[in-house]
Amino acid sequence: MKSLGSCCSSRAAAEPLEACRERRAGRGAVWAAWPRGAPRDLAFCMAALLLFCLGSLFIQLNGGPPKVLLELRNYLGESTYMDDHGPPVPKVLPFPSQVIYNRVGKCGSRTVVLLLRILAEKHQFNLVSSDIHNKTRLTKHEQVDLMRNISTIPQPFLYTRHVHFLNFTRFRIEQPVYINIIRDPINRFLSNYFFRRFGDWRGEQNHLIRTPRMKDDERYLDINVCILENYPECSNPRIFYIVPYFCGQHPQCREPGVWALERAKQNVLENFLLVGILEELEDVLLLLERLLPHYFSDVLSIYKSPAFWKVGNLTGTVKKHTPTLEALQVLYRRMKYEYDFYNFVRDQFHLIKRKIGLKSSHPSLSHEPTFLRELSLRTPDPLEDEDEEEEEALDDANNWLVQP
Repeated sequence: MKSLGSCCSSRAAAEPLEACRERRAGRGAVWAAWPRGAPRDLAFCMAALLLFCLGSLFIQLNGGPPKVLLELRNYLGESTYMDDHGPPVPKVLPFPSQVIYNRVGKCGSRTVVLLLRILAEKHQFNLVSSDIHNKTRLTKHEQVDLMRNISTIPQPFLYTRHVHFLNFTRFRIEQPVYINIIRDPINRFLSNYFFRRFGDWRGEQNHLIRTPRMKDDERYLDINVCILENYPECSNPRIFYIVPYFCGQHPQCREPGVWALERAKQNVLENFLLVGILEELEDVLLLLERLLPHYFSDVLSIYKSPAFWKVGNLTGTVKKHTPTLEALQVLYRRMKYEYDFYNFVRDQFHLIKRKIGLKSSHPSLSHEPTFLRELSLRTPDPLEDEDEEEEEALDDANNWLVQP
């Protein structure tokens, strides 16, 4: 009671005794609420923080965490909360992830497209094969629309269509990588000539369905007559066919001449990853597998499989036969720019094979067609049997023409 009285004696006499008692009781409650071990816990936390800082400084000064910590992290895994709950990790795209195969007609493109359908499912890339086969030359607006549509295809993709080269950079659009395959120009012409009339072994696409408006006198026109009598189908500019696919959409690309030829060669060097030749198709597929493994891995094994050939054999042109030697010579002279380009592409193709170290089973051939080489080597003396000479000349021509 004395302590209580002394507490209250220092205050005004008017202060009630009960108020003094309540003030003293509240001060005691505050001290009771404060944890008894708080100073000890605070000291422990400060010591742990100091050790953590010193440890971090030690790790930084010694070039990284100790090996035991790295092994522990590898054992526990490196996943974080954001890995499990954050946005999905963006897909790593192969390079190149945009490829265009502007396939040249009657150069084995249907065989390659059949392979691509299998490969697209196997390697999970987007294959877009256009159903437009008869519009290779486009207006400026058509070019822009097509290029923009191609650019919106989810990557990686491979787009294929019969269309002359498109210059994406001209319209400030990213330029895809091009690939293509060509063949001996006269072989291509003969294959196309008979395919238009008689189709191939696939019954649902016979000649009556393909060209219903073709009259019989045109359908059964002898190819020698077509060539020697200079029918439009067998003369320029109709037979100037391969070069425009590489020259581009410029109107001058469709005119047989040096300008179109040189521009086509330049595009091959600058914009095409590979231009192969059909006569060495297995080597073409092998190089595509080396250069574009994310698209063409295992393509050669698929191509050689019996299951594929059950389908692939249906693309061969029917009723195809060889013109006379005279007609072949005339056709060859008309196709001088086509042969100049074909020889250029063949040389580039063989150069790539040598650089990669691919040993080809096809020896390097002369740039002159077989039937012309054989003629130049013959002596002027006639053979004993003229019929035998004519038959030998036709055999030479048949050897030169590669069957599809």
